[in-house]
Amino acid sequence: MHAPLYELALGSDFARLQPELREYFSLAPGSGHFGVGEGVFEVVGCRQRWLRPLLRLTTGEQAFFPDYGEGIPFRIENHAHLDPFGRSSLTARREIYFPGTTRLFHDTTSLKDSGGGPGLVDYVGRYRRLVTDLNLSVTPEGRLRGVSEASRLFLGPLRIPLPLALDAKAYAEQWWERPDGGPGRHRIQVKVIQPQIGLVLVYAGYFDYRLEPYPGGITAPGHLPGRARPDRWESRV
Repeated sequence: MHAPLYELALGSDFARLQPELREYFSLAPGSGHFGVGEGVFEVVGCRQRWLRPLLRLTTGEQAFFPDYGEGIPFRIENHAHLDPFGRSSLTARREIYFPGTTRLFHDTTSLKDSGGGPGLVDYVGRYRRLVTDLNLSVTPEGRLRGVSEASRLFLGPLRIPLPLALDAKAYAEQWWERPDGGPGRHRIQVKVIQPQIGLVLVYAGYFDYRLEPYPGGITAPGHLPGRARPDRWESRV
């Protein structure tokens, strides 16, 4: 079995995560299991009404969506695997159950070696056309923080870096919360902010998490169920 992706990326800082976060991020290729989280987004989607018609044009990408809601149930599957190029990866498939419609949001985070040590690159959407570098850190409280850095679009053979004036940055934080008198639960908060527009997308909520075995006892490190596979893979970073 291979080492967990986030342990490879964080190095010694991985041990500083809250114990529950270390367990959550310890899913590794070849383990024979995938993760399932089910919970509620207290807020999710695009708050700016004027922006929603533009986001409606991107729904086929299964990354951004025009809806907004509060108290919205969701489900996430995490699959640790090696991608077709041999990179350690984690693919997430999210189902967000808005009233009257279900939105999908996919991404694959892969390990890259930039020469200065291991790092992460995130391929977003059904076709993995939007790609961004991830900068991870661990807070003094043991939370995981992630900030997207330079983004680019892959359109066929073209690699188009997004200028700073157009690029939107994602700010994510995950932690384990134990409410007074209640059981513990995972929490996540993500904000996508574009300098000229402001807040494009937000989701914040909590979920319970469990591991389930792959049917048939599959332990191949490259295994990824069909429902979680992208329509295309991208080797470029």
